[in-house]
Amino acid sequence: MDEEIQFYLDDVQESMGKALAHLNVEMSRIRAGKASPAMLDGLRVDYYGTATPVGQIANVSAPDARSLLIKPWEKNMVVEIVKAIRNSDLGLAPVADADGVRLNIPAMTEERRRDLVKQAKQESESGKVRVRAIRKDVNEALRKLLKDGASEDAVKSAEDKVQKVTDVSIAEVDKILSKKESEIMTI
Repeated sequence: MDEEIQFYLDDVQESMGKALAHLNVEMSRIRAGKASPAMLDGLRVDYYGTATPVGQIANVSAPDARSLLIKPWEKNMVVEIVKAIRNSDLGLAPVADADGVRLNIPAMTEERRRDLVKQAKQESESGKVRVRAIRKDVNEALRKLLKDGASEDAVKSAEDKVQKVTDVSIAEVDKILSKKESEIMTI
């Protein structure tokens, strides 16, 4: 039984780590005033009939804080990249040249910054919900082990450890949100 309890304790660490990693990815997609190649992670380009992530057909870089440069490996993909950007919900105007596509990132208004902070708060709340769901699932599994004959002290100790990991993960979610909020609100 002790091995099973340890398995669940290891699993909760790994699962909550994955939840935090997912939150970091979602937060990186929220524009924070400066250009970031991660802004285009969800952009799909028609590559010979297949919707392909732009990062797989081009090099995306941020030469400065206000622009992105997309250099496709095949010159004929410039037109497809421009079309994909115009059809996306990014709200950016692509400028095509011989080498690739340049995106000028406009400065954000105060209202847009507040909207992005709201979006970041929603993402962080989703992260907390994921962490709590993991805790609930592991605690239910531990209670099942108790019914199957595990010692009550071992299960109680394991539940306490799960709660400590949960508290640390929730604090990390709050730290990620705080960092993103300050990024967004910095002009």
